Amino acid sequence: MTIDETLAAAWRDSQTVTSDGKSVAREIEGVKVRSTVNHVDHRGSVFEIFEGDLTFWDSPVVYAYQFSCLPGQVKGWGLHEKKFDRYTIISGEILTLLYDARPDSPTRGVVQKVTMSDRASRQLIIPPFVWHLNINIGDSEARLINFPTEVYNHAAPDRLLLPWDTDQIPANAKDYFPKF
Repeated sequence: MTIDETLAAAWRDSQTVTSDGKSVAREIEGVKVRSTVNHVDHRGSVFEIFEGDLTFWDSPVVYAYQFSCLPGQVKGWGLHEKKFDRYTIISGEILTLLYDARPDSPTRGVVQKVTMSDRASRQLIIPPFVWHLNINIGDSEARLINFPTEVYNHAAPDRLLLPWDTDQIPANAKDYFPKF
């Protein structure tokens, strides 16, 4: 193939972030994403999970658990009717897809993707009635801690599920799977 043939088949890359690194993609109302302070020295590192910032953590911590996802695996789609999920990634890389299904939301129908790792955003807050799916996009097990806003009710879980490949959500999860 000649350079002209390859150029004719190519498409122009589009802007994904501003010059200061902020995503230009539309964000779902109520979803919060942030990086945390990471202290690194010759001995290792420490990152702050909760440092008292009540603008980000606006509800008390009442329950916590760790979950993991193996490389190339997916967890979701899931939705909560009452509680917020508050993820903190400990290790690995996760891509979380979000879909706003709330009827009165100004961002109803918006799909948002959030990449979490120790080199990117480390914390994510997901409001009720926002579907979410996690894909491990790294080559090692991803570990996260969730600090949901309600204690887990084993007898009646606040959790609705759809298959990862559902046609009920306008996001094809296969498009986001890692290409190993």
